[in-house]
Amino acid sequence: MKWNKFRLKTTTEAEDIVSSMLADLGIEGVEIEDKIPLTESDKEQMFVDILPEIEPDDGVAYLSFYLEEEADTEAVLANVKKELEEMSAYVNVGECTIEESETEDVDWVNNWKKYFHQFYVDDILIIPSWEDVKPSDEDKMVIHIDPGTAFGTGMHETTQLCIRQIRKYVTEKTKILDVGCGSGILGMLALKFGAEHSVGTDLDPCAIDATYENMENNGISRDKYEVMIGNIIDDKAVQDKVGYECYDIVAANILAPVLVELTPVIVNQLKPGGIYITSGIIDDKEETVKEAVAKAGLELIDVTYQGEWVCVTARKRN
Repeated sequence: MKWNKFRLKTTTEAEDIVSSMLADLGIEGVEIEDKIPLTESDKEQMFVDILPEIEPDDGVAYLSFYLEEEADTEAVLANVKKELEEMSAYVNVGECTIEESETEDVDWVNNWKKYFHQFYVDDILIIPSWEDVKPSDEDKMVIHIDPGTAFGTGMHETTQLCIRQIRKYVTEKTKILDVGCGSGILGMLALKFGAEHSVGTDLDPCAIDATYENMENNGISRDKYEVMIGNIIDDKAVQDKVGYECYDIVAANILAPVLVELTPVIVNQLKPGGIYITSGIIDDKEETVKEAVAKAGLELIDVTYQGEWVCVTARKRN
């Protein structure tokens, strides 16, 4: 089978949110090309002594995605362009030109696996389901993860920031809500840290499937967690199902513009004294999220950083 390849020109600033948008439209296996310099952590995990020379970052990113020949490409591209136009109101999406070409059949959904290998977040070993744990690591906390097409392997700085904050505040009585649960990694780790129960929500059906699969792969019984699809920001049915004032921790690893909309709503799900952990915040959006937290009546208690990303933690007043 031949596939149609589409190469979208955007900006490095927007590449994460554009990738998420493409996934929401049902487009799987997005490839990203940019000139963002490797972090020291990236270099350490590449296991090579000499790295290739990379041109200076010019702020441009190319996102490539693939559609089957039989797909209604005109309709898909129309939806992509519509979403990009709306997105341009709050993020620089660049020129958004799309080049089309044809390519041979490849397993685009699974090919990314060759780039995802085991790594550590502090003393936690996160390992894909297709790799084996080394004998030297058997005494560590081991998390088996297979994100499939859902976001959240634990490699991204925002996920690691959330993991550390959850570990800091979790207790054996904690009930946690993870908004935008992706692969389920935050709720899963909360349970591994000793939490009593986890609830996750997401807009993407792939995230629901991935969470169930990852929880099972890590030996977590179904009575310890629940996942549901829907938008908690504006869907009253989802809000009711999730429940009110019943969570000790709410975590949201989502981009800043969404956090601004989410924060005044999610206050209702937090218990008095509950902890609100937010990330997905690029450094120049830190004040925007802090303002949303303050406006919602929450008390700012902690701000942590990794690379150019920020995690804002707040508490609901008693």
